[in-house]
Amino acid sequence: MAGNSQRRGAVRKPGSKKGARVGTGGHGRKALEGKGPTPKATERVGHPAARRAAAAAKREQTKPRRGRPAGSARARGSEIVVGRNAVVEALRAGVPARSLHVASSVDADDRVREIVRLATGNGLPLVETTKTDLDVMSDRAVHQGVLLTVDEYTYAEPLDLVDAAEAAGQPALVVALDGVTDPRNLGAVIRSAGAFGASGVLIPERRSAGVNAAAWKTSAGAAARVPVARATNLVRALQELKDAGCFVVGLDGGGPTVIGDLPVADGPVVLVAGSEGKGLSRLVLQTCDVVAAIPIASSVESLNASVAASLALYEVARQRAGAPSA
Repeated sequence: MAGNSQRRGAVRKPGSKKGARVGTGGHGRKALEGKGPTPKATERVGHPAARRAAAAAKREQTKPRRGRPAGSARARGSEIVVGRNAVVEALRAGVPARSLHVASSVDADDRVREIVRLATGNGLPLVETTKTDLDVMSDRAVHQGVLLTVDEYTYAEPLDLVDAAEAAGQPALVVALDGVTDPRNLGAVIRSAGAFGASGVLIPERRSAGVNAAAWKTSAGAAARVPVARATNLVRALQELKDAGCFVVGLDGGGPTVIGDLPVADGPVVLVAGSEGKGLSRLVLQTCDVVAAIPIASSVESLNASVAASLALYEVARQRAGAPSA
């Protein structure tokens, strides 16, 4: 080996000598070919990011799962009703139910006995379970030892509320909610609507609470009797109600009209309440025929949406009955 033949151990192995190569034989072209995009760090074998990702995946597989116990998963397309008042009202109203879950240690008072009697009379599966399982199924809601699984709530159409009132020979009284995202507020409004004989409640599809377990609980079962309509666009739905003969009244603290002096209470009325923080949105406010205020002490900035709706419902019901102002 030239220049290195005298080095100890410098012996070329037979067949290792590279011979002359004629042309490139495509070797140059192969060297110019790309190898594709660089893989992500988490996909490179031996890369620290790949090792961290593999360790995280292993921890996720071995981590104990928290959730509903075996056999208690909520069925697709179903909702839950919790609390003794809400459950008994739902069963009394004949709400389509799937099963009744009762804690084995529940205090069997008159409401629980009626719940079990109504459920068994309707042929509902009765599942005896533990309080812990009910806590998990209800997401730690106050279930009072009873939980009813019902079909997913079926919303009405906005004009259905007016049609039902006309069929009953009464002027429509609808409560519309603009931007109310707390289901407990929705449940309280539904409860007040049932108390003052309203035709129903109207909510938008987006940025609004829906009829779920919390709303059922707060409504104390009134959600089984008071229809709730849902509109894709609240402004458009309010305009449709106006075209159907309803007078739309927005509730706002700065309104020029006092709710107790509302001149159209004896006709079809839609009361619109906004969120406590933002109030009525600009487009909804522009759609209202009149904006009415509820007099309150100056030290209080605003009323909760459910409280404002309840007071307005009371005033409309009082004026329709011809009673003197309280």
